[in-house]
Amino acid sequence: MPLSAFSLRARYVFPVSSEPIEHGVVTIEGGRIAAVGTAAPAGCPLDDLGDVALLPGLINAHTHLDLSNFDHPLGEPGIRLVDWIPRLLEHRAKRSESGPDAVVRGLRECLRSGTTALADFAAPNWPRDELDRCPLRVALFQELIAPTFERISPAFEMAERHFRTPPACCWQLGLGPHAPYTVRPELFDAVIDLSARSAAPVAMHLAESAEEIELLATGGGPFREMLETLGAWSPGLVPAPLRPIDYLHKLSAAPRAAVIHGNYLSGAEWAFLAKRRERMGVVYCPRSHAHFGHAAYPLGRMLAAGVNVCLGTDGRASAPDLSLVAELRFAAARHPDVAPATLLELATLAAARALGGAAEFGSLEPDKHADLTAVAVPPTPTADPHDALLHGDGPVGSTWIGGHRCLPSGEQASCPRR
Repeated sequence: MPLSAFSLRARYVFPVSSEPIEHGVVTIEGGRIAAVGTAAPAGCPLDDLGDVALLPGLINAHTHLDLSNFDHPLGEPGIRLVDWIPRLLEHRAKRSESGPDAVVRGLRECLRSGTTALADFAAPNWPRDELDRCPLRVALFQELIAPTFERISPAFEMAERHFRTPPACCWQLGLGPHAPYTVRPELFDAVIDLSARSAAPVAMHLAESAEEIELLATGGGPFREMLETLGAWSPGLVPAPLRPIDYLHKLSAAPRAAVIHGNYLSGAEWAFLAKRRERMGVVYCPRSHAHFGHAAYPLGRMLAAGVNVCLGTDGRASAPDLSLVAELRFAAARHPDVAPATLLELATLAAARALGGAAEFGSLEPDKHADLTAVAVPPTPTADPHDALLHGDGPVGSTWIGGHRCLPSGEQASCPRR
């Protein structure tokens, strides 16, 4: 074997694209996976990791890293989104450290907790130079907000600048028209056109709350009252009556689109997304969903309908941390009707599909990038290895990105650039 090749043995190897392998071995060469099986090639150095589950690197399909300086979620559990948003705006106005410092903290936390790729809804002051020091595969979706006419032009100029000055090491650039209630139709249409011309993906918060559905349908209700109080309402912002599917039709004109949350999508909207699952997906954020006390998430039914659903953490303003392992375990407890193997796919291969990277990562298969995460599991045997991972409490140990070991357990990340 070449000198650059090495093998990792684990109690369980989870390729995701195939069944788990007990006492499995993953061989890495030149930053990519060379083989997955039960033995290392002759002459290849072997590192036995012991009682761990070796997974594809976890993929956080939606987060807000600029909110990473929250020590706990904002507001009491069950708070309505329309009551939470004013608190968030007030907090942002008071805390000067929200922004660049928070992004750096969030990137480090993601890496420590086993994430190897993420999609961030990037605030305007995102510290792009930080990407030169960060081994994570980062997709930057520029957050765009323009609820009033005078904010349309500055927001669109920001969108254009996003592509003119790309960070050298950013994996992917995308556009993030924030939500139906913060983006005027004129800006939304222009962003979709720009995404098509730039071959760039789009992400949008949609069908997140019952109050949003009411606003779309009637043009009124608690959401409009909140926006008027904030001075963020203008005639025509939401040309009711509308349904989320009206936004889905427009999003489908983008090369790739992610619906963030989708908590209150209808069966017809699931069918629309299912027909376009290779380039449209939904990002479910389990613990953020629970924080707002939304109606039970119809995960099993969405998956049965054929929707490509993946997982995100959202930001620390509505979730306790940025750990996808914690999200997976929370989802496993909330959705016993969903097979454990399917749940793991939501944070790996399904997320890679949603972000357009399934050919390169998201599963442990030959020729894919050697992005891996090791999570401690109990030494006792189990009928289904997924139970040891999803119903245990073992921490993340090490993480590899492009074959580089980034995170020896308990130490600060020191992974070379990918």
